[in-house]
Amino acid sequence: MATATASSAPRADAPPRGALVVTFLTVFIDLLGFGIVLPVMPRQAEPYLAALGLSPLAGGAVIGLLFSVFSLMQFLFSPVWGRVSDRVGRKPMLLLSLAGSVVFYALYGGAVTLPPERAAAALGLMLCARIGAGIAGASVGTAAAVIADCTTPENRARGMALIGIAFGAGFTLGPLIAYFGLALFARQPWGVGALASLLSLVALVIALAVFRETRRPDSRAAKEFFSLTRTSSVLSLPAVGPLVLTYFLAIFAFANFEATLARFTKEGFGMTDDDNFLVFAAIGAVLMLAGGIYRPLARRLSETRLLGAGLAVLIVGMAAIGVVAWLVHRDVAAGHAAAAGLRPVFYAAAAAAVAGFAFVNPSVSALISKRSDPARQGEVLGVNQSFASLGRILGPFAGSLLFAVDPSRTLPYAVAVATLLIVAAIQPRAATGAGA
Repeated sequence: MATATASSAPRADAPPRGALVVTFLTVFIDLLGFGIVLPVMPRQAEPYLAALGLSPLAGGAVIGLLFSVFSLMQFLFSPVWGRVSDRVGRKPMLLLSLAGSVVFYALYGGAVTLPPERAAAALGLMLCARIGAGIAGASVGTAAAVIADCTTPENRARGMALIGIAFGAGFTLGPLIAYFGLALFARQPWGVGALASLLSLVALVIALAVFRETRRPDSRAAKEFFSLTRTSSVLSLPAVGPLVLTYFLAIFAFANFEATLARFTKEGFGMTDDDNFLVFAAIGAVLMLAGGIYRPLARRLSETRLLGAGLAVLIVGMAAIGVVAWLVHRDVAAGHAAAAGLRPVFYAAAAAAVAGFAFVNPSVSALISKRSDPARQGEVLGVNQSFASLGRILGPFAGSLLFAVDPSRTLPYAVAVATLLIVAAIQPRAATGAGA
């Protein structure tokens, strides 16, 4: 498949105004709302689970559902958002996404104010809020399409790095805002939903004020918004399919680490909830820093070289985390506390894994965008984000299960490394776009 020329894309007549700012804000708000709700949602659900008399296993399943349904909706709706944005333009979809976040995070805030006597209603509303927020947050592919609209192929990787920086900023500031914002609202349970909804409203107002459409509406674009056939056609593109597989497997591997991090630091190093809060904030900071480093490097190095470098660092980081887990288990099994020197090694390994992932993410998105027909940017990037969401569903499930069944706690990281080695094996084809 030859890379389509930029001239075939129906772009806006005038240069976009504030498009990259609004794109950054849209992704940032998506992750910010996620980061605000994530640390407190299990605790807010527990009184309702107890009121219903659910067993620990059933209660855990409900909490797992509340977490996973968000990513499930993104898996289902990311291609839809992308196809619709190809047809009606990017701005309506981004505005709809932000407006949906306003509504559904407010609904979440209302749900957790219900008394335990109305536990079923409270949990039902929480589930509806998570479904709605997931659908609203399925716009990351559309945001990537805005960047593709606004950047030349030479600058595409630098533009895509903004999404990674937005992810890191949201992941870092979400828990921080939750912590201080709850204090502002006197620890009221509705505070987290109110904060996420208010911040989404601010972003919506900014988008209305400054965003200028980056793509003309195109009646020739796909009309089949829910279409497995069209999704399959994207995956079958020889220049795109291996890259989508790369993205899915990389996120699956990284999610094994994300899902087990808090449990490992508590069990291995005795970290408190506040300690883990700072660890997660630090991880987000590394994502932002690595994204900032990536942008100037993308001026001098190709996306394929940056992808290879990021993958190598990610593999080394994951393998080192697995080694630390095994050494901690050895010390604990011998009746000793984990060696003090293992903690800085763990921090360094985690930083390497995060930095490597921060290089993989924009490299894959930029390559996919450059190899796609400009008239289908929203659809193709939406399919890519859909499979990223699938990785975020399956990765945490696999990681949590492997962590529980393996006393040494090394299995999640071993599986992550094995998965990444598969990614490395398909890189020659993915990097060259075999068959293009």
